[in-house]
Amino acid sequence: MSKLKNKVAIVTGASKGIGASIAKYFAAEGAKVVVNYAKGKADADRVVKAITDNGGTALAIQADVSKQEEVNRLFEETKNAFSTLDVLVNNAGIYQYLPIEQVTEASFHQQFNINVLGSILAIQGALKLFGDQGGNIINISSGASNTPLPTGTVYSATKAALDAITIALSKEFSGRKIRINSILPGVVETEGSHSAGFIGSDFEAKLVATTPLGRTGQPEDIAKVAVFLASEDAAWITGEKISVSGGIYGI
Repeated sequence: MSKLKNKVAIVTGASKGIGASIAKYFAAEGAKVVVNYAKGKADADRVVKAITDNGGTALAIQADVSKQEEVNRLFEETKNAFSTLDVLVNNAGIYQYLPIEQVTEASFHQQFNINVLGSILAIQGALKLFGDQGGNIINISSGASNTPLPTGTVYSATKAALDAITIALSKEFSGRKIRINSILPGVVETEGSHSAGFIGSDFEAKLVATTPLGRTGQPEDIAKVAVFLASEDAAWITGEKISVSGGIYGI
């Protein structure tokens, strides 16, 4: 399997969940992967070990994508290790579901700083490394961008903004050999969705009951689509929002 042979990829927020799965699937397809993390070095190191134990190449780099100086370091260390970059996956993100009365200035800015500003800063860093061959950007959005849920006002807004960025940049990158797309997952079983209380809840049961494919997603469901978008199989796809949600968030 070598759809991404010799490609260099950065996956932000890759120490757990969807990001970790994408990093592993990319490496299995031949990519050299930077496993970015903000916290949880031990988790990132476990992802790197899983990749290298399977014969792949990976490097863990700590950086909070909402901070310019740390993003600069992320891309500088990537350049030092691999000289170039082919694929950026903007996966780092947080979510808070709060009644509108409980939304604070701090919670608003935290979500927008990581989910939106962080993606923009990472894209700016990637553009400096892509080179003449162009590049590929995959934004991990959410079905909530199209179908916001109660108490998800701010989170949904961040993902809608990320999708707008995808569409706008697909046009801005015209003639530059750079593709950019959004993946919109539904509810996925991750460490985060477990800790948030979604998995095993009545809320999950209601969503599964209305999901045409009848189950909660798994990280690998998203990772496989990311591999496709990062590969030449998707060479004529850009500016798209691709729902990967078992049908519940069909566009």
